[in-house]
Amino acid sequence: MPNIKSAIKRVKIAEKKTLNNNMIKSAYKTAVKKYESANAKGEEVAGELLRLAKKAIDQAATKGVISKNAASRKKAKLDKKLAVKLDTKKAPAKKTETKKAEVKEVEVKEAPVEEKEASKAKKTTTKTATKKTTTKKTTTTKKTTKKAE
Repeated sequence: MPNIKSAIKRVKIAEKKTLNNNMIKSAYKTAVKKYESANAKGEEVAGELLRLAKKAIDQAATKGVISKNAASRKKAKLDKKLAVKLDTKKAPAKKTETKKAEVKEVEVKEAPVEEKEASKAKKTTTKTATKKTTTKKTTTTKKTTKKAE
């Protein structure tokens, strides 16, 4: 047990953070297990549980419990499991349909970029107009010294 006050405080804080991290980790693992069991059974709620599991993984990554790369890896793994389940039930889509969908997505993504650039241009003009220049006045004081007589 530490004797220094700051070390005692660090031990208490570490215990609290460990409990909080374990709670977050447990929550995302539980969400993943619920999704996997529903997906294995072929239930309709598997899609909704997948969304909740991804959300829990993202929250764990945001809090720093797991790294961003680990979160991305776990979410991709879950997506593959659902994709395998869907591929066995449905026939594969045609290649021409996917190309059309990709083209539509590109068009949608380009429009907000132009709007952002226009809004940035507006913001820069308003910032330059509202800047005030202030000058600092310096005053000097003269001290009078007594002459020794």
